[in-house]
Amino acid sequence: MAIFLASGILCVVSTPYLMRMAYSRGFLDQPGGHKSHDEAVPFLGGVAIVLAFALAVLVVSLLNPPHSGPGEILGLFAVAVMLSIIGLLDDLRNVSPTVRVLAEAGAAVVIWLMGSGVAVSGVGFVDLSLTIFWVVGITNAFNLLDNMDGLAAGLATVSSLTIFAVAASNGQFLVAGLAVGLAGCTVGFLRHNRFPARVYMGDGGALFIGFLVSVLAIKLRFDGGRTVSALVPVLACSVAVFDTTLVTLSRLHSGLSPFLGGQDHVSHRLVKLGLPVPYAVGSIHVGAVGIGILTFVSSGTDPWSAWIIAGMIGLTYLAAGIVLLRVPVDRLEAG
Repeated sequence: MAIFLASGILCVVSTPYLMRMAYSRGFLDQPGGHKSHDEAVPFLGGVAIVLAFALAVLVVSLLNPPHSGPGEILGLFAVAVMLSIIGLLDDLRNVSPTVRVLAEAGAAVVIWLMGSGVAVSGVGFVDLSLTIFWVVGITNAFNLLDNMDGLAAGLATVSSLTIFAVAASNGQFLVAGLAVGLAGCTVGFLRHNRFPARVYMGDGGALFIGFLVSVLAIKLRFDGGRTVSALVPVLACSVAVFDTTLVTLSRLHSGLSPFLGGQDHVSHRLVKLGLPVPYAVGSIHVGAVGIGILTFVSSGTDPWSAWIIAGMIGLTYLAAGIVLLRVPVDRLEAG
C-alpha cells in the first residue's frame, strides 16, 4: 500500500510539471493521419511515470531493503530506462522500428543473463529465444495499445495488479512490490490521461511499462511447475496479446505491413460499432479485470484446471476476434 500510494501520488503531482515543460519546448503530439485527437497533446507523460516509479521504489528499498540486495532492482530499472529513452527519441525524431526491436531484444538478453528470463524448457538456447520473443512481443504490444485515451495505462494497471496478487500469494514480495509500484504510477497517470486526455505517455512511457510488465510476469514462479509458470504470464498479458494479434492478422490478410499505423485496433473497432470512446476503453478494462481474476484463480489451482480456464478464455478471444474482424476500419497510413 505504501508503494502504491507513493508512486501514485508522485505521478499525479509530477505530470503537470512535465506537461508545462512539453508545451514550452514544443514536445507535442500533433493531430493528423491515423491519429484520433484533434488538438496537439504533450507526450512527456512517460517521463513522469519513470520518475515516479524510480523515486517510490528507491525510497521503499532504502527503508526496507530486499533480501536479494539492490542489484537486481537497479539492473532491471536501468534496462527499462534505456528503453524509455529510446522511446522518447522515437517520439521526438522517429527511430527506426528495426532499432527499437534490436534494443528490446538486447534488453531481453540482459534480463536472461540476470537470471530473470523464461525458464520453461530448461534448455539455455530455447529459454533465451523464448525470453527475447516474450519481452519484444509484450513490450511492443503495450506500445501499440497506446492508441486511445486511458487505454494503455488502464490495461497496465490491471496487468500489474494481477501480477501483484499472484506474486504476493506465492511469497514473491520483490515482484509484488515492483508490480504494485508500477500500478500506482499508471493509476496516477490516468488522472491526466483519461478521456479527454490532457497528456500522453508517448513511446517513452509505453516501452517502459511494457518492458516492466513483461519481465515481472515471467518472474512469477509456482509450486505447480513449469506448465502453470508458463501459462499465467500469458493470461495476465492476454488482452495486449489479443489486440496485437488481431491487428497483425488483419493487416497481413489485407496485404499490409503490421508496422503501419492505423485505427484498426480493438478499441477503434468498438468505437466503429457505436460505443463512445470512454465506454469502448472501459469495456476493454472490464474484460481485462475479469481475465485478471481468472488468471489469479488459475495460478492457485492444479494444471488441468488452469488449462481449462485458459481454454475458456481462448475461445472467448476467438469469438470476439471473429466479430471484430468484420468491423470496417479506416485506411492505414505509414507510421
